[in-house]
Amino acid sequence: MKRPLVLLCALVAWASALHAAAADAALDAFAREVERVESVRAVKHLQFSYAQYAQFGLWREVGALFAKDGSFVFDGSVGPAQTSQGPEAIAAFLRDRYGGGREGAAADGLSAMMIDSPVVNLSADGQSATARWQALIFHGHGGRARIEGGIFVNDYVREDGVWKIRTAHFHPQFDGPYEQGWTNWGGGDLPVIPKHFTVDTAGVPIPPPVGEAPRTRATLADLARRVDVMNEEDRIRNLQAAYGFYADRKMWDDVVDLFAADGVVEVGGQGIWRGPAGVRRWLQTMGPAGLQHGQLNDRVQMSITVSIAPGGNEAFARGIELGMLGEADEEKGWWEVATFHNRFVKEDGVWKIRELRRFVQMKTDIFQGWGKSRIVESAPTGAHAPDAPVPSVDAAPPGLAMPAFLGAHPVTGRPVRPAGDARVVATRPLTGAIRAGRPESIDLAEARRRLARSAAWDGVANVSAAYGFYVDDNDVAGWAGVMATHGFKETPFQGYHIGRDRLIAARLRGEAPKVQAGISYHWLMQPVIRVSDDGRSAAGRFRLFQPRTGKTVGNAGDFFAASFWGGMYHDRYILEDGVWRIWELTLDEPYITPVAWKDGVWAKAKDPEPRPAPAAGAAPRPPANNANVDVPLTALGRRELHFRGGTGEPKQWPSILPMWFDYTNPVSGRVPEYFQE
Repeated sequence: MKRPLVLLCALVAWASALHAAAADAALDAFAREVERVESVRAVKHLQFSYAQYAQFGLWREVGALFAKDGSFVFDGSVGPAQTSQGPEAIAAFLRDRYGGGREGAAADGLSAMMIDSPVVNLSADGQSATARWQALIFHGHGGRARIEGGIFVNDYVREDGVWKIRTAHFHPQFDGPYEQGWTNWGGGDLPVIPKHFTVDTAGVPIPPPVGEAPRTRATLADLARRVDVMNEEDRIRNLQAAYGFYADRKMWDDVVDLFAADGVVEVGGQGIWRGPAGVRRWLQTMGPAGLQHGQLNDRVQMSITVSIAPGGNEAFARGIELGMLGEADEEKGWWEVATFHNRFVKEDGVWKIRELRRFVQMKTDIFQGWGKSRIVESAPTGAHAPDAPVPSVDAAPPGLAMPAFLGAHPVTGRPVRPAGDARVVATRPLTGAIRAGRPESIDLAEARRRLARSAAWDGVANVSAAYGFYVDDNDVAGWAGVMATHGFKETPFQGYHIGRDRLIAARLRGEAPKVQAGISYHWLMQPVIRVSDDGRSAAGRFRLFQPRTGKTVGNAGDFFAASFWGGMYHDRYILEDGVWRIWELTLDEPYITPVAWKDGVWAKAKDPEPRPAPAAGAAPRPPANNANVDVPLTALGRRELHFRGGTGEPKQWPSILPMWFDYTNPVSGRVPEYFQE
């Protein structure tokens, strides 16, 4: 009798050991996946930190983002490559080229590097990565101003658990003095910069891992907290982007809705506005609600870093806001570069803005540029006056307020301090403490589902940016190749093709070019991405930020010229055979139709001459269908009202086109006037 009992006990112990081993292996594998998603975000954080440090001339801090044997390569595609090796040499090169030869910020200088729209691909072993970025640089010192732009193709390496830049290769593609405008780098054709990704890898930022996962010391609770941080980062990025989109259109009701009841606004050099009424008064310093004819109020949110506080109920976002502002009916326009340092609170599971703090670094007349014009706006008075002055700890000379960075330097681990004439601000909160939340206990399956949603966020951002890079290079097979098999895409001003094969057959005309006379850039950025609960589909709104360049500065109406256009993508995505692809691509454009550079880009725009009325009894002219689309825009009725190729009389800047949204207000649920369900 004893022998069967002993055998039974042994079998139970053996089965328990197998179960425990399987559970351990599952946790090990999950820990590795968490780390790989975090790595993609660490790479982005590294490059966004580069942009934020450069903005204040912190060239030593930029150099310290590189590995000890890291390198910075300038050009090599048009002219000879200039290579700087090691952090100090890299800092010296950047300081000389963009910093006026000095470390830190100066009142008469500018080194604003807007770097965004990345395609990031992690290596199979998770120890290296490559990313492609768009870059636009406003710089100049001592009365000079220049604009430069191009492409970064960077390699990153993980050393002792710390991500660093191994090689940054910047390919300049346009450059010029502000007064004259820019032209192609080198003045001639521009070579296409090779891509590190394909149509099948763009939607796979994190490839399948190799081999067995190493043993982890983390518990499931530890890993779940790390996943929750990434989920909350996604929500904060969406909220910050949504703020920018509402501000673009002066949708003041929606902006106020984003704030907590005790929310505040601080504007450097002006003051503090408190509560919903105060926030609204501040917004009205930019004019009454709603864009009117000739008004441009684009507030482009760029290079954003996010930090989630322990406890998960408090968060911060820091980034660069590029203001593209105008009153075309008065032939006026302005550029503005500001830094925001915002604080958020989660109330009843909903994130809200608790503190919006913005500090203008530069505002300039569009006809003069920052070398000749620096506009300093004083605190408004009367009905729009702030409720309180700026705190003494935030006092700084105009353009020299440097909001505190979100945490230590990502490589050195040391605090990042100002240099030159800058003064650090936004070091203390304006409102009270936020109570930390309690961690939620979840099982491994739920933790995996939540991780899949953040991995999806990065996959969607990746494939969208890749689409933009393919369009930049006029690579039809490329941009069609990132579409889903049965997806559908809008051809501008005409309509939709249904199915990837149908799209390729209708649009492909030979091989993609190796060189181009000019480039119309497609930065797909500032995303509001809503991922499904299972992490297998998503919807995304992306800003189309669209500088262009050509061999000459160009004139109004030239396709390739020193100019800025703009649009909005409303897309849907699916995970198809393990690859993120675009299921639906809808583009509303152009919201900016520029004039010549010398006429202030958008400032002197005039309404086009009205189209001649058709002759009596003449049949209406059918819309163009040069691309042989399957669904013309005219079939969409009100959705395409006033858009070129759509229904009704077309509108063009400085008239104001409708702005559609495919989501409601993320805080209040307010439904926008133009709502695409």
